[in-house]
This record gives sequence, structure tokens and C-alpha cells, in this order.
Amino acid sequence: MKSYSESYKAAGVDITAGYKAVELMKSHIARTMTSGVVSDIGGFGGLFELDIEGIKKPVLVSGTDGVGTKLKLAFLMDKHDTVGIDCVAMCVIDIICCGAKPLIFLDYIACGKNVPERIAAIVSGVAEGCVQAGCALIGGETAEMPGFYPENEYDLAGYSTGVVDKSKILDNKAIVEGDVIIALPSSGVHSNGFSLVRKVFDVEKNDIKVPCAELGGKSVGEVLLTPTKIYVKPMLDLFEKVTVKAVSHITGGGFYENIPRSIPKGYSAKIEKSSVRVLPIFDLIEKTGKVDNRDMFNTFNMGVGMSIVVSKNDADRALEVLHANGVDAYIIGETVKSDEGVILC
Repeated sequence: MKSYSESYKAAGVDITAGYKAVELMKSHIARTMTSGVVSDIGGFGGLFELDIEGIKKPVLVSGTDGVGTKLKLAFLMDKHDTVGIDCVAMCVIDIICCGAKPLIFLDYIACGKNVPERIAAIVSGVAEGCVQAGCALIGGETAEMPGFYPENEYDLAGYSTGVVDKSKILDNKAIVEGDVIIALPSSGVHSNGFSLVRKVFDVEKNDIKVPCAELGGKSVGEVLLTPTKIYVKPMLDLFEKVTVKAVSHITGGGFYENIPRSIPKGYSAKIEKSSVRVLPIFDLIEKTGKVDNRDMFNTFNMGVGMSIVVSKNDADRALEVLHANGVDAYIIGETVKSDEGVILC
């Protein structure tokens, strides 16, 4: 006998909608299955068998994050199949900054009303992100919370765990003056700074679906919803072939907050501003909102999703490996002896 409560449904929670959502998402979840998965969806916990062959001292690395107010754009555009990629990206890219390989992912969706097709669309994006990251979606939770969230809104968060051999954890202590800083291009605004973005474009009042010449004919909404680029597989290949000294994920806080997190005390990142390939969406944000240029670099990724530090002697090889993996990486600066953190010149 299937679970069903008329009283619970009258209070706004339809258990059967949850069952339907699970059925609709199963095909998406199946795409993410890797050899370590030993449980099926529907249990109280997701099981994963850790393969430590070739790893002398395994260290687990975990990350958790959400999509933030970028979700407001998904509501306005009524497009829900890409924000899951953002959710995965925000977690797994942080993990890769330690040198770890993401293994598993779990999502949490809280909504005002469980519309099975919408929930399945969200999970399809999560699954796509997991495929791109090479990790398995081993579980999750959908919570229907009437009266807490509006019927057509939801929140999305995730959690991921990866593994790295202790001897291969990235250690920035090897950084010296003159090391090269390489940029990995972003796909757009990614999933940070959207409170400012929404204010600049006044998205609740303006039509963000209208084609915009400054964005190559795409609408503001379409460009803003571009999912975060996931760099896991190219970075794992890079770790195998080049000694990477430090990695930074350029999220909220932009260059000024994130790059110094990967550089030891006594050194700074000297960035040649003219070398940064700023995407058109950032020029439009700066112009439309009359945002100070320093604030732009202190809020957004400006077209740089990640930065890595390698020895000057390894720079050409690093670029070669990244290019072979489809990442159009390029040099944006070098490390210098300084306590300023970031020097944009």
C-alpha cells in the first residue's frame, strides 16, 4: 500500500507528487553512476565504496554551497534545467582547489510546492553537473514547505566529497617571486554577485528576455543563466602532468578576496588588467549600474573562473595541457613579494 495522507495534502504537502518527481528524475540520476556507487536512490543514506588503490594516505575533502539569488533569474525565465549545474560547480570546484577528485554529490531542494516536472528539471541539471565533474549523484532531499516558500519558488543547495592522497594536497609554500598566474576563462557570471546583478538590471520590473545587441543578440536573462563552467576534468589532468603550486576559485569577492586565499603571506598576485579577457556581460553590468571598476573586480569573476600558479618553467606545458582539454587558458600575471594580496596594474 502506497503512502498517502489526505490531511497532509490539505495542509499543502502532496506526498504523491514527491513519488512522481523521484520517478521522473531516475533517468537523470542513472547518468551519474560510477563504479563506487553501492546503493540505489530511495534509501536513508547514499553508499559509496572508496577505491584507494594507488593512494597511500587518502584524505577526504568536502564542500557545500548553493546557487544563491541566481535562482531568481531561473524563476523569472521559467528555466530550471541549468541551475543544478551551478550547484554542483560551486561545490566541486572548491574541492579541486585542494587537488582532490570529487567522488559523490548530494542535493537539497526546498520548495513551496512540489511540481514533479520542475523538480525533475532541476535534478537534470544537477546530474549534468555531476557528469561534467565525474562524480556520482548518490542521494538528495526534496522538501515541500508550503507557507515558507512561495509556490513557484525553491532553494537549491548541494554537498560533495572528494579524495586526494595526502602527499598531493596542494601546498602554496613552494610559491616564489616570478611564478606565473594562469587564468581559466569563465562561462559568464557563474553563481556569484547576483544580488548586485539583480539590482543593476532591476530584473523584477524590466523584461530580461529581450534580445540585447551588446550581448550578441542574446537576452540579459539568457546570458545571466549561463551555467558555471566546471573545470574538474581538465584540472585533474593538469595535476598529473604539471606541478601546480596553487589554485583559486574566483567566486563572490572577485579577484581581491579569492586569489589571496591561495597565495602565502609575503606574496601578492600582480595582475595585468589589460590581459584579463573581460566578458561583455561584465561591461554591461559596469555601464548599466555605473559600478566602480574596482568594485567589479571585487565582486565578479570578470571572465576568470579560476586562476592557477605554476613555475615560469612549467607555464608553457600547463597551457598546452589545458588547451588540449578545451580550456582556452592564458597568462594574466605573476607572483611578487608584497603584502597587498592583489595588485591590478
